[in-house]
Amino acid sequence: MLRNLGQRIRLLREQKGISLNAFAKELGVSSGYLSQLETGKTDTIPLHILDKLQLELGILPIESQSDEISQRFLSIRYQYEKILNKNPEAANYLLTTFENGIQFFLMNKKLER
Repeated sequence: MLRNLGQRIRLLREQKGISLNAFAKELGVSSGYLSQLETGKTDTIPLHILDKLQLELGILPIESQSDEISQRFLSIRYQYEKILNKNPEAANYLLTTFENGIQFFLMNKKLER
């Protein structure tokens, strides 16, 4: 099973044009570990790595609309945290804009169907 998963990870990574070294750094693992994972030569994947793989590559199928929404929110949160670490002011602006947008739509009568 891990061999097929590893092949899928490699395929999706390459389709996104991400090098092995860059993706390993993004995941917080060594390039050697990622290579072993992609070739099915490792027996375990820590859950936090699996979560990151799902967020970055969408390696697991989404079964329902609520799963898709949850996945999108997880992805947004992960990306937001990356921005927050690099530029807190920009992250605050994005979050405030999102919150204000939600309030606008909740108060707007056009939401009623």
